[in-house]
Amino acid sequence: MLDKFKKHIDYKFPFLKESKLLLATSGGLDSMVMAQLFHQLKYNFALAHCNFQLRGLESFGDQQFVQEFADANAIPLFVTQFDTEAFANDYKLSTQVAARDLRYNWFYELLETENYDYVLTAHHADDNLETFLINLSRGTGLEGLVGIPEQNDKIIRPLLTFSREEIANYALENSITWREDSSNASDKYLRNKIRHHVAPLLKELNPHFLTSFEKTQSYLRESSAMVEDASIMVYQQVAQQYENEIHFDLNQLKRLPNYKSYLYQWLHEFGFTAWEDVYDLVESQSGKQVFSAEFRLLKDREFFILSPIHTEEEIKEYLIHSADEEVNIPLNLSFCKVDDISETSNTAIFVDEDKLQYPLVLRRWREGDSFQPFGMGGKSKKLSKLFKDEKLSLIEKENCWILLSNETIVWVVGLRQDDRFRIDDTTKNILKIQLD
Repeated sequence: MLDKFKKHIDYKFPFLKESKLLLATSGGLDSMVMAQLFHQLKYNFALAHCNFQLRGLESFGDQQFVQEFADANAIPLFVTQFDTEAFANDYKLSTQVAARDLRYNWFYELLETENYDYVLTAHHADDNLETFLINLSRGTGLEGLVGIPEQNDKIIRPLLTFSREEIANYALENSITWREDSSNASDKYLRNKIRHHVAPLLKELNPHFLTSFEKTQSYLRESSAMVEDASIMVYQQVAQQYENEIHFDLNQLKRLPNYKSYLYQWLHEFGFTAWEDVYDLVESQSGKQVFSAEFRLLKDREFFILSPIHTEEEIKEYLIHSADEEVNIPLNLSFCKVDDISETSNTAIFVDEDKLQYPLVLRRWREGDSFQPFGMGGKSKKLSKLFKDEKLSLIEKENCWILLSNETIVWVVGLRQDDRFRIDDTTKNILKIQLD
């Protein structure tokens, strides 16, 4: 296996020879074989061990085992301990997801603070098969079937073409010792059920199943690349970016023979999972919407509008004092005194400054807000009615800010000025307020 491994590294990852490497080392079979292989090939590497404190004394036994291996072979070692269960509870994660997040965050931190180039993990071909079957059983798109990548940014998996059997045989032939994780014997986790029961049956049906599976995944990766290329080309015809929003033209979208596939390709990275709701939205009435954890997809007439969900921080009030010449949060507004009125627009108003009471307040509109627009003889108009007349989308309404003086609207920013603060024959001080 050593020769095969060396040829594989030389072909796929020749740059590792001149790099500083961190080997993720649990003390189990796979990681100990990986460490021994790189040690025999005399690469420049250190070990990185995570103690997740999930198996009591057994976890500390793993840590001690890795420490003794590092000492015996004069290999640098980094060790950290996590209160994984507390982290999982705090962030409402499964134990497995919590351990993975803690692990990779620490690895990236080590790369930066200790000046290493890559992290190497000991995932192998059987891990790849198990991941494929897990994703398949849960329902997934093409990206869930292409397998674990051999390289993902700074993470490299040099054993991915080797089977668990090859790794075990090499360990036995070379008297490599390792630690058994007692949790691997349990069928509590789906991965273990697949490892113990499903994968052996597939290999029994076809002794060369892993080889066939690797070929299939190679075809799937090629198909995935083709889908990605097509997705990008069609996206440019259907979608338009507007600051923090993306607008999808539904007329263009519905001309596509497989528009649901394109929607999935474009939207899954934004955390959407209720796909039938997303697809039904195409024929829904205007104003309907679907949410992910952080984003919202709105049907607005002939468009889908994708936008972030507002946080509480974004809906607070901002004070503007008489001495302020400009503000930059949440909008870019400038305030300057002028001698006369130049051409007005939606982005600039002129008001009688003596009618203002400071501090002015800038906030998002609320249901029930009303103002007195020009030409209505002092009659009030609700902002909701203004928005309807202007045919604003739900997102445009939510993004609307109002400028107030003593709880009276001065300006529906970017739309209309209130008549009560207009310039007249008695005005002595003119203030220009500009939206940049």
